[in-house]
Amino acid sequence: MAQITFPEFEYKRPDLDRLENAFQTVLVALREAESVNDAIAAVEQIDAIRASVATAYNIGYIRYSINTRDQFYKAEKEWFDTHLPRTEQWRIDYYRALLESPHRESIELKFGKQLFDSAKVSLNTFRPEILEELQAVNKLSSEFTEMRGGAEIELDGKTYNLSSIAPLEQVADREKRKKASTAKWGWFADNRKRLEDIYAEMVGLRTQMAHKLDYDNYVALGYANMNRTDYGPDEVANFRRQIRDHIVPIAQRLYEKQRERLGVDRLRYYDLSFRFPDGNPTPKGSPAEIVAHADKMYRELSEETGEFFQILQDRKLMDLEAKDGKAPGGYCTFINEYQAPYIFSNFNGTSHDIDVLTHEFGHAFQVYSSRDQRPMEYNWPTFDAAEIHSMSMEFFTYPWMEGFFKEDTQKYYFSHLAGAFRFLPYGCAVDEFQHRVYENPELDNAGRNAIWKEMEGTYLPHLDYSDNDHLQAGTFWQSQGHIFSVPFYYIDYCLAQICAFQFHLLDEKDHASAWDSYVKLCKAGGSKSFLELVKLAGLENPFEDGVVKKIADRVGERLEL
Repeated sequence: MAQITFPEFEYKRPDLDRLENAFQTVLVALREAESVNDAIAAVEQIDAIRASVATAYNIGYIRYSINTRDQFYKAEKEWFDTHLPRTEQWRIDYYRALLESPHRESIELKFGKQLFDSAKVSLNTFRPEILEELQAVNKLSSEFTEMRGGAEIELDGKTYNLSSIAPLEQVADREKRKKASTAKWGWFADNRKRLEDIYAEMVGLRTQMAHKLDYDNYVALGYANMNRTDYGPDEVANFRRQIRDHIVPIAQRLYEKQRERLGVDRLRYYDLSFRFPDGNPTPKGSPAEIVAHADKMYRELSEETGEFFQILQDRKLMDLEAKDGKAPGGYCTFINEYQAPYIFSNFNGTSHDIDVLTHEFGHAFQVYSSRDQRPMEYNWPTFDAAEIHSMSMEFFTYPWMEGFFKEDTQKYYFSHLAGAFRFLPYGCAVDEFQHRVYENPELDNAGRNAIWKEMEGTYLPHLDYSDNDHLQAGTFWQSQGHIFSVPFYYIDYCLAQICAFQFHLLDEKDHASAWDSYVKLCKAGGSKSFLELVKLAGLENPFEDGVVKKIADRVGERLEL
């Protein structure tokens, strides 16, 4: 398709009735295929139909994210929330036809076994009986996004949103930090009842779906929805145990060193984002200057990354700066029919702006590298593997950080490495919280908050909310969007971080070899499972006993702990 820019991408609401008729016709052709070539042609036609729906959805979702007040795209998002779940039946029917095909062995030779492994895992994730629950969850998820995107936080006569308040939580003046943080959490406190009720409704609806699909609870269904084909809750629980044993103690030493650097008697919640007494590392220059240096960085990193970053700029495939009405956070998605990744973020003047340009670029570079993979399931790997690309790119770009941070460069290196390390206990807390919630769906709001308090005590014992009644009640989890919208998508970051640390250590030893392995991993897309991709990249399995400890010891040395 022509290399037009994102604003020129055509949005057209898909005619699902027409597409379903076309899909069913091709599905019959797949089931009745007389030759493997006929079967493969049917798979490719089904791919094209599904890609057209995904293209429309992603264009609409991006434009809605950029301005959640845009009434047209808000209405389109609502339409998709209601109607997109019906396409789940198409996917399940397609997977069943694949698994039952007399040409299965030959199709597997063409596309690989990951398609069939995914199909088996997905077969029991949808029946028409759960359509209403899926629609209701989508509607609640949109309400949650709009609430956060429309947040108005009053402070000293000015109005901030959840993105623009963040820099004020990192200023040197402790009282000002506390004031800004108190104002932000005040918004969450004011909206606590609705946030808790939204989640309670989501838990109830997801549990109903699980029961209708004959699961004991939502945990197994959640894992199936995440397409986890080579590990389950037991492996994840063992991984969390290793994080508790080997990472949490080092993370606590990092927090104690931070307390000593800041010269405070106790490290309170409004101190956590402030790492150095003379201020956090901040990017130097305007957003345009930051993007210009990113362009230089990617041209020097490799020919592939240089060409790709130019494409992102030329085709206007990034929206980076925070603005009113814009959904918070950052993400990368893929617009199938245009073979175009898109990077969405909210620059706010903190080091996170640079992390976005490396992290989300890693996602974008991967999906662009595997854009020609077929079927469409292979454009992206599962979330656990996908986060390896993004987190590793943060480390591969270390040699260019001075251009962003100038005199703050050394502070950035320490802050980023320590932050990546300290994230692991938090990520595990989010994951175990979700397991406990869905294993005990009868709990009320207070019960769920009590679980979060327990998780903080286990994984994050440094936290001090003694002067904030709202956070003291165990409500911090309500700020974590993944918990609401993408259940069980969080341990993925922890697994990938262990892999990214390995890439970092390999890169220090032999950049050319590490980069070749990284590019090979990106090109593989989702053609293999998580553990197969880890092996393909020459990395150690993060679930294996001893691997977490090895990383803890080696990274701890670099942090001088």
